[in-house]
Amino acid sequence: MSEIPEDLRYTADHEWAKLIDATTVRVGVTDYAQASLGDIVFVSVHEVGGSVASGDTFGEVESTKSVSDLYSPLTGTVSARNEALDTNPELINTDPYGAGWIAEIEVADTGDLDSLLDAAAYRTATAD
Repeated sequence: MSEIPEDLRYTADHEWAKLIDATTVRVGVTDYAQASLGDIVFVSVHEVGGSVASGDTFGEVESTKSVSDLYSPLTGTVSARNEALDTNPELINTDPYGAGWIAEIEVADTGDLDSLLDAAAYRTATAD
C-alpha cells in the first residue's frame, strides 16, 4: 500500500499539496503516482513567476514508462521549482513527500486547500 501522509491534501490526479507558510503551497506527486510511473528520468515545470490555475498543467514528469502531465492543485503563481530534480529526478521515486517535491505556488486563497482530498478520501480513491 502506498504511503499517504495525514498532513497533506491531495488531488484525484495524484498530486499532493502542503501549506508551508502563510501563502505558499509546496506541490509534488504522491507515492502512488511515482510507483505507477516507474523510474522518473526527467521533470519539467513552468517557469518561476508563471501563473497557474487549479486543474491546469504546470509541467510534466517523464519516466521509463511514459510522460505524464502535472496538474496544479491550486490557482496562483509558481514561486519556486525544485532545482535538485534537474540532476536527480529520481528523488521523486525515493522521497516523493520530501526531497522529491516539485514546485511551490503562491496562492491567493489558502482556503482553497479545503477543496482538495484529505488523506482518508485520497486513500479511498486509490484503494484497489
